[in-house]
Amino acid sequence: MYPFSSIKARWSAPQGYREVLRVGLPLIAGMVSSTAMQFTDRLFLSHYSVTSIAAAMPSSMAAMVLQLPLVGLCGYVSVFIAHYVGAGRYKDVGAALWQGLWMALAGTALLAFACLLAEPLFTWTGHPPAVLAEEIVYFRILTLGSAFFLLGAVVSGFFIGRGHTRPVLIANLLGALLNIPLDYALIFGKWGVPALGIAGAGLATVIGWAFCAVLLGLGVFTAKNDRDFRVFRSWRFKGALFLRLFRFGGPSGINLFMEVVGFAWFTLEVGRLGEIALAASNIALSVNSLVFMPMLGMNSAAATLVGQAMGAKQPEKAAKVTYSALQLCLVYMLPLSLSFFFFAGPLMDIFRPGDPTVEYGPIRSTGIILIYYIAVYSLVDSCNIVFLGALKGAGDTFFIMLILGGTGLFVLALPILILKWLGLASLHPLWIVLTVYVMSMALCSYLRFRHGKWRRMRVVD
Repeated sequence: MYPFSSIKARWSAPQGYREVLRVGLPLIAGMVSSTAMQFTDRLFLSHYSVTSIAAAMPSSMAAMVLQLPLVGLCGYVSVFIAHYVGAGRYKDVGAALWQGLWMALAGTALLAFACLLAEPLFTWTGHPPAVLAEEIVYFRILTLGSAFFLLGAVVSGFFIGRGHTRPVLIANLLGALLNIPLDYALIFGKWGVPALGIAGAGLATVIGWAFCAVLLGLGVFTAKNDRDFRVFRSWRFKGALFLRLFRFGGPSGINLFMEVVGFAWFTLEVGRLGEIALAASNIALSVNSLVFMPMLGMNSAAATLVGQAMGAKQPEKAAKVTYSALQLCLVYMLPLSLSFFFFAGPLMDIFRPGDPTVEYGPIRSTGIILIYYIAVYSLVDSCNIVFLGALKGAGDTFFIMLILGGTGLFVLALPILILKWLGLASLHPLWIVLTVYVMSMALCSYLRFRHGKWRRMRVVD
């Protein structure tokens, strides 16, 4: 009975499972909704044409490569707010929020020019002409609509940093529900709307971003929040706080950039192997997102709770809540990892095109094997999710940058380049390299957290 009594005790104890789930469950459910939005895009596109589903993943990942450094920077507002809340400095919350908003506006101007990169970028990939044309369209729509993505990250941080995560869940859920009819109408041309194909999927995504940002913004900028947190009165630019946010949030944004650019480059290299390999990999990575993306909610929960504990100068509580989050993450990952082994075929069947003339058999058989790779590395990805979130919440963002940069270079990029030089860069060797890359990040993040230097860091002055 000891394990059960231990679980029961940890459930209700401070920094235990209940506290983690209180903050984490709405964020996980919110990420499920956000992931469902992307999944819906790709599901509808897979029934629209094989070319569209082949183009969707590379172009969306290329857009994310440009967006995520700024999203990580702007979204780091949540960690500052968590530290202020932990320290009892509620009147400083509004100032941190506004510095994030100023960063979001500057980032919007930068991303507005990114659409000019579309044609040279995707021409360089060497993808088939039909895929190339759709990649360019999808990329341009996503980058031009990035303002709502960045603003949504900042206003979400107001709720996440305070540990009040239910509004984020509600906004993401409603956005995901709105995305379903928008995808159906804009992709296939229903209800009097012209059939826009992959452009329709992009427009539906941008409308969903805008809806979530506006809904959360209405919840932030209220008279009560101005009294408690000065969300109106603290609108002025504050150079010292802005630079401090940039100091810690900048590496956080670069971290997201390096992780996504690794996967984006991997996808582009797979695309050189042909449309079947690219389509199978895109579908397998879409299935992977069903596991990984929701757990980003646990990453944010760990960062928030660690940030609050560190703001209160209680690193022992930060360590305890991190291990509670890890144990919950493993409980989630284990059954899903096993289900990938037993239900890989049915998962691939979900993406079967509606056109009976399309030869789906080779894509299905290839994708099943790729899902097995995902099942192998998904379990250890729990360490990445939780420990990197905890280190981010403590302010150890520079070392996270070193972890992601080092593994990306020496475990992912160099092995793939060597395989290409040796003429061995076929689909399965590339996926083996990807699996080892994910596992190496997990080991490094665990060792860094265990070392404990993060205990002496201070994010806010």
